[in-house]
Amino acid sequence: SPQPEVMVYCCLFVIYTVCASCLPDASTWTFSFRAVAHFSELLMSHLPVNVQRPNSLSVPSAAEPGLWTSQGDAEVKLRIEDSGLAAEPPLTVNQMFTRAVERFGNYTALGWKEGDQQKTLTYKEYYQACRTAAKSFLKLGLQRYHGVGILGFNSAEWFIADIGAILAGGFAVGIYTTNSPETCQYVVENCKANIIVVENHKQLQKILQFEDKLPHLKAIVQYKDALKEKRPNLYTWAEFMELGRDEPDAPLDAIISSQKPNQCCTLIYTSGTTGLSKGVMLSHDNLTWTALSTGHHVRLTDADQAQEVVVSYLPLSHIAAQMVDIWVTMRVGGATYFAQPDALKGTLVNTLKEVRPTAFMGVPRVWEKMQESMKSVGAKSSTVRRKVAAWAKDVGLHTNLTKMNHFHALLVFKKVRKALGLDRCYRCYTGAAPITKDTLEFFLSLDIPLYELYGMSESTGPHTISLPDAFRLTSCGVELPGCKTKLHKPDKEGNGEICFWGRHVFMGYLNMPENTEQALDAEGWLHSGDLGKHDQNGFLFITGRIKELIITAGGENVPPVPIEDKVKEAVPLISNAMLIGDKRKFLSMLLTVKCQVNPDSGEPQDELSADAVEFCRKLGSNATRVSDIAGGRDRAINAAIQEGINRVNENATSNAQRIQKWIVLDRDFSIGGGELGPTMKLKRPVVVKMYKEQIENFYKELPTPTTPDNPLPPK
Repeated sequence: SPQPEVMVYCCLFVIYTVCASCLPDASTWTFSFRAVAHFSELLMSHLPVNVQRPNSLSVPSAAEPGLWTSQGDAEVKLRIEDSGLAAEPPLTVNQMFTRAVERFGNYTALGWKEGDQQKTLTYKEYYQACRTAAKSFLKLGLQRYHGVGILGFNSAEWFIADIGAILAGGFAVGIYTTNSPETCQYVVENCKANIIVVENHKQLQKILQFEDKLPHLKAIVQYKDALKEKRPNLYTWAEFMELGRDEPDAPLDAIISSQKPNQCCTLIYTSGTTGLSKGVMLSHDNLTWTALSTGHHVRLTDADQAQEVVVSYLPLSHIAAQMVDIWVTMRVGGATYFAQPDALKGTLVNTLKEVRPTAFMGVPRVWEKMQESMKSVGAKSSTVRRKVAAWAKDVGLHTNLTKMNHFHALLVFKKVRKALGLDRCYRCYTGAAPITKDTLEFFLSLDIPLYELYGMSESTGPHTISLPDAFRLTSCGVELPGCKTKLHKPDKEGNGEICFWGRHVFMGYLNMPENTEQALDAEGWLHSGDLGKHDQNGFLFITGRIKELIITAGGENVPPVPIEDKVKEAVPLISNAMLIGDKRKFLSMLLTVKCQVNPDSGEPQDELSADAVEFCRKLGSNATRVSDIAGGRDRAINAAIQEGINRVNENATSNAQRIQKWIVLDRDFSIGGGELGPTMKLKRPVVVKMYKEQIENFYKELPTPTTPDNPLPPK
């Protein structure tokens, strides 16, 4: 039985509700809400103390998101710490960008050349262009959590399309320009791309090959050159930008305001050892916080003090290029200038001289090319000049090696720096692939220390970076502020698998929960698959790879097994194939042919197997022994192997994954010979040591096929 006071309040509530029905809409809501709140408060205050809510009314607390997910529309728990840089409030991409506009609105953000004319965009213009692009994407039908594929060389349009896709609630998805049509199709399908942005007609043709197989695709935009043909839903960049120019702000602002720092905004596609690309999901916080930590670690200056300048030339489908060129630079109000599309064929140095960057990132192959060029010039100098230069370099190397431990004054090679366009650049970085000690020492001798950085797509780029006062030759430095490193199961020498922790650790692989769980352990540590150790001062050294993944000097990640299998399939004569190319300029391959095996010892014999002999006969060869073929002795067999390798190369994922040189060895691999393990698994380090001479011969001369256009891996 309710108490009298409660009955009175019930009557009052009815009166409140009747009165509210006579008020305008907005007032009705406000009045009714207040009435309910007032009534509930009074009612609860008069209920007996021992009254309990029925179980059926219990409201379960919302499940807290976990550290990882494989769903594109999900959220994750951010790894925010109690203090330090890892405690900084999280930001969305839009929040970071608008802060940059507020502070650096009139500073140059992007610069490029059209013919001889220099073009620029300020931060205000840059942001407005990104908003316009976002409106255009929405008008074309971009859906939330669907991809916008971008296939082309670095440009202002690439940046604007990338950020526009994020502001509109989609995923920015870079695609390598050297990718085959089949690889492009896989990426576009995997991210459910609604729109694809291509650079030119050449890249457009790749997409048109499979356009009818893309149920989610709604439009294609070409940002360079005139269209060679008119097609439905194909737009020039000008036409595309015009679509959103007069669209209202409200719909876009509603999407932007709904975005959270712990949601995915970018996909970076990487290749594993199986060759299957995985979409690395990076959140807003992954990008904005890593940019903050990186800029803080390498001590970049804000534009209102002294503007940082970088040159964009490395493929933006790679996280290292994105982090340097877009996000870190935006965080400090820096200026990004775009190189020419043929930068890696010789014009990069011209751009460097014109722009004079304050920071420069190069993959090992870029530094090697500079080294080769300078050595070539040095070889043409007079004997006296060469001796003086050699003496100066020795002094420079000695001084810098001393500096690493004692921070003594440096010898400055101003002319060398100026010739390279690096006279203002005292932050020269190398990463994305291992670099040789020889190249590091060469540049150190010229007072150009190359600061190594180490990370992966799954760590939003950098995890460790060397610094001028924290530098050890061949070390990749110390971790970023707010990040942690753990060595998993270290051996007696301290070598263990390198594991990462921090707000830079990715959300997970898109639609691949099993792969995600393999990369992240139960506690949330990211397992790199690389072996490393720390010295007594905490410097990290990479000592090997758990994964059978080749990283070329150009930074291309190459899974060897699929390529090796394809060669054996293309040339049935082949018994074993081992791809070579780690830290190398191009790929080569060691081959063995099928032969008879001693039934007792398992040792390979010189006599060819029966099916191998048959294969030779079909080619018109009289070979019966391995020794008849090895080292290129049989022209017919050589031609057949080359033809098979050509077929494999035609279907390569990218130019960097083409085999450019090969040799048939004198004997097949075996357990007894040491090349194979007990389960017949190839022991790659052993083979590399055994056939060191043959491998070195591959790289004594330049390869005859074209060198890769793409120096970075899809990782």
